[in-house]
Amino acid sequence: MAFLQISAVNFAFGEREILKNANLFLKDGSRAALCGANGSGKTTLLKLLNGEIQADSGERVLEKAARVAYLPQSGAAYTGRTLYEETESAFAPLAALLEEINAIGAKLEASKHDDSCTAGLVEAQHKLITQVEESGYYYREKQISKTLLGLGFNEADFERNCAEFSGGWQMRIALAKTLLSSPDILLLDEPTNYLDIEARNWLEELLGRFSGALLIVSHDRYFIDVIVNEVYELFNGRLNRYTGNYSVYEKTRAAEIENMIKLRNAQEDEIAKTEELIQRFRYKASKAAFVQERIKKLKKIELVSIPENLKKIEIKLPTPPHSGKIALTIENLCKNYGKNDVITAMDLVLKTGERLCVVGVNGSGKSSLLRIIAGADTGTNGIVRYGTGIISAYFNQDAAETIKGGESVLDYLEARATPASMPRLRDMAGAFLFRNDDIYKSLGMLSGGEKSRLALLSLLLSPSNLLILDEPTNHLDIASKDILLNALLKWDGTVIFVSHDRAFMEALSTKTLELQRGAKHKLFYGNYAYYLSRAVESEINSTKTESYSKIKKQNNEENDNQSLKKAQKALIKRQEREEKILIMKIEELEKTKTGLEAELSSPDVYTSGEKTKAITTKLNTLMAEIEKTTAQWEALYTEQSSGRGFFNTP
Repeated sequence: MAFLQISAVNFAFGEREILKNANLFLKDGSRAALCGANGSGKTTLLKLLNGEIQADSGERVLEKAARVAYLPQSGAAYTGRTLYEETESAFAPLAALLEEINAIGAKLEASKHDDSCTAGLVEAQHKLITQVEESGYYYREKQISKTLLGLGFNEADFERNCAEFSGGWQMRIALAKTLLSSPDILLLDEPTNYLDIEARNWLEELLGRFSGALLIVSHDRYFIDVIVNEVYELFNGRLNRYTGNYSVYEKTRAAEIENMIKLRNAQEDEIAKTEELIQRFRYKASKAAFVQERIKKLKKIELVSIPENLKKIEIKLPTPPHSGKIALTIENLCKNYGKNDVITAMDLVLKTGERLCVVGVNGSGKSSLLRIIAGADTGTNGIVRYGTGIISAYFNQDAAETIKGGESVLDYLEARATPASMPRLRDMAGAFLFRNDDIYKSLGMLSGGEKSRLALLSLLLSPSNLLILDEPTNHLDIASKDILLNALLKWDGTVIFVSHDRAFMEALSTKTLELQRGAKHKLFYGNYAYYLSRAVESEINSTKTESYSKIKKQNNEENDNQSLKKAQKALIKRQEREEKILIMKIEELEKTKTGLEAELSSPDVYTSGEKTKAITTKLNTLMAEIEKTTAQWEALYTEQSSGRGFFNTP
């Protein structure tokens, strides 16, 4: 069983203690989330678990031969190879094992039958062969294709040079390599940051089939909620474990925080009373001992700390200016890029106060539509008309580029805030992760994520009644997303938004507009959860229709119930016969494979280079046949959507 453990670990940067007596245990089947405020040390802990940095004290234990794969939050940059070549490099360690297997074979060939080392070499070679087979190395082409397509690449991308891809796509390459490296233990730092909703759903299903250990840092509540069954929280250097998924952790932690707040309030009351007594009797000689005793008592009080990321903060957006009942009207809107049609004949009416979620696969035109509605893209045909009194505010993914200059964060916000917003400006800054001395940072010192958050916050400070938001949650943690969501839910204006955070999408939307391939679109009069339910119903109905069509064609009869029943039975029987034949064939091939492997372990064979080479060639041919037959069996019922799981050999 693969496992990774740290015990009594301490780690510090200068005087700041990042980890204090930390303990963590991951084994096969572990599904853990790592939570904590920004800057609490989550990434540091992941690097320590990966072995990149060493603890000041304590112990890190990794089970022998266990493979750890770590995905950093950012920084991937690949050049010089095609996308396919780069992802295939994830299998390089397995290729090295093949060389080791061949080297052992050479030693066996040179050794004598009575050599005392022979048995050990045979056992070592057998273990390596088993490891390579179970890793999926011989099926890597299929795995690479599945992974890249699942993460949003298309087949035309496979031969593109990696240098052509942007930073977000570079991180998708890094994620692909991490998943393909046959890990026993996965450490993922914000794996969904650069994924659209389709890729997130694919990754969610993939990790659900992963049989190893998983530790994940993510700001996507829905994503981690459905994946994990335990949560580690890093707070003030202490690492605490909570059983259950993220929702269970939140409820448990909320009760703890409530008690902590009560204790903190009691401490502050005690401090206030003690300071009052000290002040009252400070200058009375007869009370000098009493005063000194109270001063010592005051110094001993250790104030309870409340985690910044769990503090309940509420922000209020400026009251939207009065407007008419209709916020937006779109008539016969068309948009294309050259010969590529993105939007065709779109009609849409949005009432004031509605919240429209725009969804669709990557490249379907979501951002383009928001740009058109905001007036940032005028190369269109058709009509986009705001209602009476509508004042729009637009946030896009390039908003960070507008943040320039040497002024501080606080000065920047104060210059854009309304008088009504000024008293709560610091609370709003804190809600967007600008806490304590962060508000005095100069704009030039901010990271791309910080600039994006600042751009969003400054937008929300200005009065408007139509918010057009393209990925507003990208650089927010879970608590900040909740604060933004609650503020938007209490706001009376109209919202049009794109997001890849499912929990945020479901909670905020009242209507859902799906953009489909081929410039088609469809409006659903319900939130994102309603849209998903209708999409599933549509898929089921489509599948039923297709099945009935096949049955009718085979029987050349009209669509009557009796004929369908007979045809269905015939189809099922035929499929059962085909399945039985394929299973028998696979079993026979597996028996032959077992026999060849046994021959390969025989001294008469492994001492002969020619015999070893001949049997190895037969094995490779046989394994290819097994793969082909297994694929035929999968296609019969599961269309390659189920099975043993992506990380194992099919």
